[in-house]
Amino acid sequence: MKKGPLAANLKLSLPPPDEVFLSKFLTESGTFKDGDLLVNRNGVRLVSQSEVEAAALIQPSDNQLSLADFDAIQVIGKGNGGIVRLVQHKWTGQFFALKVIQMNIEESARKHIARELKINQSSQCPYIVVCYQSFYDNGAISIILEYMDGGSLADFLNKVHMIPEPYLAAICKQVLKGLWYLHHEKHIIHRDLKPSNLLINHRGEVKITDFGVSAILASTSGLANTFVGTYNYMSPERILGGNYGYRSDIWSLGLVLLECATGEFPFSSPQPEGWANVYELMETIVDQPAPHAPSDLYSPEFCAFISACVQKDPKDRLSANELMAHPFITKFENLEIDLALYFTSAGPPLATL
Repeated sequence: MKKGPLAANLKLSLPPPDEVFLSKFLTESGTFKDGDLLVNRNGVRLVSQSEVEAAALIQPSDNQLSLADFDAIQVIGKGNGGIVRLVQHKWTGQFFALKVIQMNIEESARKHIARELKINQSSQCPYIVVCYQSFYDNGAISIILEYMDGGSLADFLNKVHMIPEPYLAAICKQVLKGLWYLHHEKHIIHRDLKPSNLLINHRGEVKITDFGVSAILASTSGLANTFVGTYNYMSPERILGGNYGYRSDIWSLGLVLLECATGEFPFSSPQPEGWANVYELMETIVDQPAPHAPSDLYSPEFCAFISACVQKDPKDRLSANELMAHPFITKFENLEIDLALYFTSAGPPLATL
């Protein structure tokens, strides 16, 4: 239908939008909120003042997030292939971790990355860091993750240097439950278990993160110093290029616990300045005897637990389910181990969850 002159004049007479006003209330995801008026993809509705003050928290199943709805607070981590920022959702006030990975990689790696992102988003377990949503934008993958305000176990270890056995047992129990879920519920091998991939928070929770996306990106980069970080905790059978299964993660767990107990990486370099190259480290892991906990410094239960994890032959290692019943885990169960107090004693969180 042809528009008349009156309609044309009306259109021309409309004032231009107030960009400052719109930026205050409207985001690229299409959410408009002003007072008791809320307009989004679900329609228009009036909300009570209590609803305005306490917006419903975002759930992993919502699947309607937009990068435009987050305000960046600060960089909280840097790793293989990308950085992690603390961000805050504009409407709910919730804090999240936003991991951004540049996709300047070979085409052959993209299917692997897609698989890892599916793993991230399908894993729903109290001992696995929640992945809320993933985006591909402007040559980068952005992953919105649960924010763990205590940082990583590597960060915590840098502050306390050594973790006493009772706390280590409580930490280990949660990691084992996460591994059991991955291995037996999801049939997933983590492949990159290390202190920086175990995150903690002020509630005393310990959760596994990073299902190989960064490791895949790093493996295509050809950087030797990147490989060092990846290979440190790798089992002998993986280094040798042979078949490996779930118990390759158990080897990594044993090294992580031994490092947390002693404050030092279990395989020490013969040179004071450190490992000359990654191949020297790999040869040591494969050819030298498995590390052990000094029996004069640690309990028999802890020493036996480490031994059960770092057997050279994977068939001799215990599974995650078997390790949960190990005397090292059960000996402290009657004690009230307060991991929340222990974690927060090392310093206040960046933001309140």
